[in-house]
Amino acid sequence: MAHRSSPFANWSTGTKLLVLLTLALFPLGLALAWTARAALQDSQRAVLYDSNEDGKVAARMIDGLIARNALALRIAVNAGLRTDAANPCPAISQSLALTPSVATRFAVRGDDGELICVHGAFVAGTNNEIVAPGALRAWINPIVRSVRFRVGVNGGMATGELTAAELDRAMDGSGSATVALSIRDQAETLIIRAAPERLSSTRLANYPIAGGQLTAMVRTRLADFTLIDRLSMFLPLLMWVVAALLSWLLVRRLLLVPLARLERAVSDYQPGEGALVLPERLGAADEIRSLGAAFERAVDRLENSEQQMAEALHGQRRLVREVHHRVKNNLQVIASLLSIHGRSATAPESRAAYAAIGRRVDALSVVHRNHFAEVEESRGIALRPLLTELGQILRASAPETAAGASIHLDADSLHTTQDAAVAVAFFVTELIEFAMLQGAAQPIEIELKRVSELAASLTVSSDALVPTSEEPGIERIQFERVITGLSRQLRSPLEQKLGRVSVNLPVFPD
Repeated sequence: MAHRSSPFANWSTGTKLLVLLTLALFPLGLALAWTARAALQDSQRAVLYDSNEDGKVAARMIDGLIARNALALRIAVNAGLRTDAANPCPAISQSLALTPSVATRFAVRGDDGELICVHGAFVAGTNNEIVAPGALRAWINPIVRSVRFRVGVNGGMATGELTAAELDRAMDGSGSATVALSIRDQAETLIIRAAPERLSSTRLANYPIAGGQLTAMVRTRLADFTLIDRLSMFLPLLMWVVAALLSWLLVRRLLLVPLARLERAVSDYQPGEGALVLPERLGAADEIRSLGAAFERAVDRLENSEQQMAEALHGQRRLVREVHHRVKNNLQVIASLLSIHGRSATAPESRAAYAAIGRRVDALSVVHRNHFAEVEESRGIALRPLLTELGQILRASAPETAAGASIHLDADSLHTTQDAAVAVAFFVTELIEFAMLQGAAQPIEIELKRVSELAASLTVSSDALVPTSEEPGIERIQFERVITGLSRQLRSPLEQKLGRVSVNLPVFPD
């Protein structure tokens, strides 16, 4: 086969493979009669094993759906009771609506089993069994044909349900051969999927679910074996083994060995160290030689393209660096001009206005300076250095009445986007400036803590933020309007307590 002058060498690779397989597989028919019985027994065991696995898959799908709904309900109820213990259902429903494939019908009861509220088309029964926090109780409700589960939490417990239709849909994506499924507890049985009237071969098995409180009775279909199947079952397997061996021997000589040489040549190639050098011997297949030539052409194009991209990227970085540097300098010039004009102003209102505008320009300058670092490192704007620098600038530009005010910062090492950083800088500036303008030099505390993988909580606290009268003035109304708008820009609700303002913001994961 290695000599191109022989007639066989001129045949295509597919023709060579077909001739060799035909000659090799002919005598195998004599051995089929001796091995058919063992193959049939193996096939029957495989069918029983597949049936058992299908039943396990269906039971796991049902068990997983119940566990997923119970976990989501427990988390939502814990949060809802902390939000509004008297009527937690709206908060629970809103939390469950964000979780896919979770039912939103539930009832909440107190520690004593008394009903607090009901949501959705849930029909609360008389079962007020007490479930301890962290525990799970599951049973069948034959009236509405559903599986109900009750989870215990601190301060109460909640009951949810999954209807027979929802449990049936949970098995649609399992790919199992389940033809019938029922769930039973100690007293009741719920039919999820009824068996057809005419079934040839099936198998019924029981699987515990919901921590052993329920039992899934799964009936799966067994594959039928015809006489032809029993006679020819082993033939494809044996033919595959022999064909695979011969195919490997042939393909190894014509394709694998030349491809291994080509792979070593490509792996040893280093960009920038010269052209790609291919081995001289690439086998008898024209396709391999064509592939080697294509590699050479592709490497040449990649070398040229990589060089052009490197040059373009270097120029782009220089341009971006220059733009950021100029914008930062322009902001500093504007801040300096505002400071000069503010010192020359005679009216207190003018000086205060210049100072307020200067503080906001300084805040934007701080964000832009940190954004320049983000462009250089590609990991987001660091919030702790930003807040530290911003606090120093605001304390330095504080009015005389708040000259002694201290600013304390407690922040995690978090990073965010430029848009969020701008809103955070203005949000903190507005709060600190308003607190300083109230006078009395009250201390100000800034706290930044991660609350989830993609969110953090920013809190500014000071006694100066406490309203001094029941009727808010114009400054207070304007202040609340501005911080509310900034919280909307962060896509987070604004939380205000006595002397404490909080908002959530997006952050990058660790």
